Amino acid sequence: MEVFSWCSYELCSYFVLHVLIPIVFPLIISQIVKFPKDEPVHGFVQNTRGLNCSAKEMKIYHGLTSPYINVNHAKYSALEWTSISWAIGILIAAPILGFLSTHLDRGHQPIIAIGATAIGAIFCLPSGFFKTVWIFPPYIAFIIAAITVASATHTRHLGFMVRGFTGPTIQKSQFQIRRAVSGWLSLYAAAAGTLGCAVIASFTYHMLKEKEEFISLWVVSIYSGLIWLLGIFHFLTSNRPTNRTSISRAHALSIFKYPHALGSLAGVFLSSLTTMCIFTGTLLYLVGQLCFSPASLLYFWLIYFIFPLVLLPLMHPLQHVLKSDSVKMQILGFALSAITAGMGFYYKGKIWRRKHVLALALFQSTSTGILHAFGRVLLVDCSPYGKEGAFSTWFVLVKVLGTGLGFTIASVAPGNIGVSFGVAFFTSVVAMAVLIFGNVSDLDGAVAAGNVEEDHVVGYGEGGVSSSPLVHGVDIAGSSTEIKECLEKSETP
Repeated sequence: MEVFSWCSYELCSYFVLHVLIPIVFPLIISQIVKFPKDEPVHGFVQNTRGLNCSAKEMKIYHGLTSPYINVNHAKYSALEWTSISWAIGILIAAPILGFLSTHLDRGHQPIIAIGATAIGAIFCLPSGFFKTVWIFPPYIAFIIAAITVASATHTRHLGFMVRGFTGPTIQKSQFQIRRAVSGWLSLYAAAAGTLGCAVIASFTYHMLKEKEEFISLWVVSIYSGLIWLLGIFHFLTSNRPTNRTSISRAHALSIFKYPHALGSLAGVFLSSLTTMCIFTGTLLYLVGQLCFSPASLLYFWLIYFIFPLVLLPLMHPLQHVLKSDSVKMQILGFALSAITAGMGFYYKGKIWRRKHVLALALFQSTSTGILHAFGRVLLVDCSPYGKEGAFSTWFVLVKVLGTGLGFTIASVAPGNIGVSFGVAFFTSVVAMAVLIFGNVSDLDGAVAAGNVEEDHVVGYGEGGVSSSPLVHGVDIAGSSTEIKECLEKSETP
């Protein structure tokens, strides 16, 4: 039940940062701004590349990318307005996370998570009640702050579930068991999250076909908030007590004493920036420059969000066979992103066919899922006992910051896909260099955090020296049995 509820929260919340804020809210804002009177709304028009595009789709594109929002002699597009709101949300979330990290590690996780989720879901409901762009910065900012706090508690819980199966400290020879458990949990949760994104993206596509687009998109926001609210089920049913009572004043900054944890944060930041930059830039390019039909965009969304649902669970037995750690899996993810960005940059002047776009979506969706799942695993491995909350808050804050920056980079240059792909290629290469030459290691990070110790002798038997038992689980919520069964199935030829 605990494993199911943990994965279900990702199903109910992952779409907030990847569909609701970067897609739905900019679309709602674009329906509020005033268009020029000569803007066609029917038939076909030619875009800047001379292609015939649907007037309705081009109106949506111009509403997203054209600077129709006037603020003190400055003009912003709907995408840029969303980016500003995103930045405000991060500024609000940062001090809140610093304050709450100590309370998380004192065992107040359910109250904090339920409160944050409820606040974020409530702000999704009235998004279309006031038809003005000025209301969206506080809406988006509070949703960003809420999803950041709630996701930090969700990430922290992964560390407790893994420790519940393996015990507080294991030996180096047993570390492969920890890798298998944490990888299995994170991969399946990531797959569930992409399913939630596919549902909301498909719902958005369906509602855009309605005549009252503003009201229809408001309905999408309402349903998104209600689905997110269902995620409270996880925090109501799963609570692991902690014995941590003594916490230093510098508790929130304790991560800076652990180099491998800092390396994991660098990877998370660069992966979030890279994947969102590619996704947003590609989506704008398909609509504004290549005039893809709504049906083709739906196929792109479905491939991008549903393919990981099938592939990510298969990555677990592959990782087990190759005995790869979370760092190597992240390097694989960055390599896939570099290939996608490099190919997109090289062929940016060509007319992309639908089959080429779907192939790109397959590659990039795989990369996004791998980077998300194993970035979280690496951070959890490097988190010492009693400091999971502090480390998780940094993980989520850096992730939200990277995602917002990637969205902003793609938004400020919507007509130039070379910028998005160029930045993404550069950050992918830099990330691989950081992980490789920075000697980032999940095992060394776990040793430094006190989660792993050197192998030692505990007794003698007929054959000589015998080591300690395989694992010393301290699970008090029953998740270890489910994980054991899954691991046994994955190891069966």
